[in-house]
Amino acid sequence: MSTAKTLAPPAAPSPALVLTGLLLVAGNLRAGITTVGPVLDDVKTDIDISSLEASVLISLPLLAFALVSPFAPTLARRLGLERTLAAALATLAVGLMVRSLPGSVLLWAGTALLGVAIATLNVVLPALVKRDFPQRIGQITGAYSATQSIFAALAAGVAVPLAGLSALGWRLPLGLWAGLALIALAVLAPQLRRNTVVLPLEHDVAPIGRSPWKSALAWQVTAFMGLQSVAYYVLVTWLPTIEREAGISPTAAGVHQFLLSAFGIAGSLACSTLIPRFRDQRALAVLAPVFFFVAVAGILTAPQLGVIWASLAGTAGGGSIVLALSFMGLRTEHHTQAAALSGMAQSVGYLLAAAGPIAAGALRDATGTWAPSLVMILVMMVMLMVAGYFAGRDRVIGVKP
Repeated sequence: MSTAKTLAPPAAPSPALVLTGLLLVAGNLRAGITTVGPVLDDVKTDIDISSLEASVLISLPLLAFALVSPFAPTLARRLGLERTLAAALATLAVGLMVRSLPGSVLLWAGTALLGVAIATLNVVLPALVKRDFPQRIGQITGAYSATQSIFAALAAGVAVPLAGLSALGWRLPLGLWAGLALIALAVLAPQLRRNTVVLPLEHDVAPIGRSPWKSALAWQVTAFMGLQSVAYYVLVTWLPTIEREAGISPTAAGVHQFLLSAFGIAGSLACSTLIPRFRDQRALAVLAPVFFFVAVAGILTAPQLGVIWASLAGTAGGGSIVLALSFMGLRTEHHTQAAALSGMAQSVGYLLAAAGPIAAGALRDATGTWAPSLVMILVMMVMLMVAGYFAGRDRVIGVKP
């Protein structure tokens, strides 16, 4: 007689543990990137790279986001959500440590590695939210977006003081955040037994088998993701330079850059609170671009009121990224398709995000003024309003209206 026993599936971890792990993962999404800007001059001097090479170094993670995002859902299908997150966190920790080691080659290699890791985390997190918090997508997305922004601002704020603490200089803040990745990995470890596998779309239950690449709604979500990313990253990259050329003091420009980040947190939390209060998200998805439009128009015509424009732009940026990420769950019926839409939207979106600051800087160099670049953003914000209206409708991919 057989004595084999049927093993019960591992118990699901508590929602509190899942949420804690999710927020810790979110804290890793931008800290390793925003810590570079404040110490970039030291990096350039130390390893002797040009301004163009420095710009490419800053854009390298965004390019990695664009290139890797389409493949992240496939990785999640092979490894499962939990193991994919764990592998990405481990890769991130290695990349952060490698780029802080002596040698310019290691700086570039580590930066590319962290870009690959964060791209994977970016794609998998919305699928995790869809699976574990299907009734609270907006609130949870807002919470992890705010956490991401808080750690991004903290990393940027402490970079220079940390660089002055030891002979390691800029290498200390660039490598320090590997510790946060390892902490997130430790909190995630108990969940690895669960290891939900994301099935291929063709194996899913109808009607969610439709590829997002063939869906008009998915392209509307992708357009919203990409256009809002361009506006935000152009301002993050160039706003202090634009203001200094307009006669704003470096100190004031720095304060305005802080307000851009601080109000981004407020915008994230406000938007996440409002999402479940509306039948659909059309009003919010049009209002955020309106805020962006007013802010950029103000920078163009009245730069001396930078406090107002930076605050408006930060609010718009925080709200629009929460909407863009929430759409990946709200416009799909299953975490499989959420992962696929996330990969698509973030691939195209971050390709635009990487190109936006470069195009804005090129226009400035070609014309001698920032006006054409700002007008370019204004036109894109009108396009974002249209994309937001359509993406904000209450429907899902694969289900006809």
